[in-house]
Amino acid sequence: MNGQVYVILAIIFVIIIAVFAVINVDPVAVNYLFWTQESPLILVILFSVLMGGLITAAVGAIRLYRAHHEVKKLRTENERLKKRMAAYGLTDELNQEDNANEQEDKKESREEMRRERRNTKRTNKE
Repeated sequence: MNGQVYVILAIIFVIIIAVFAVINVDPVAVNYLFWTQESPLILVILFSVLMGGLITAAVGAIRLYRAHHEVKKLRTENERLKKRMAAYGLTDELNQEDNANEQEDKKESREEMRRERRNTKRTNKE
């Protein structure tokens, strides 16, 4: 749901920018650092939007890379601490509860599969 909202908002934003750019087609003087050049305003607007999007994407990619690196570092530290706890004879109660829940889920799924097989065999016989 959240991803769909972003896509819809992005499409609306693109439509607004496109309409705004098409309305403004007059030539304007663009002053670069050492020279001035006339360009259609539509190109200036579209180039500015494109560069803004690229800069935003680059900043987001850097943040994502840092977050993944931090997660990897924390997982490594977590495993190291679990090994240290096991060396001292301590147990991870949360991990044991998770393992117990996983085993119960596996049992339930096995039973469901058996029931489904029985039902399919019955229907095949009929």
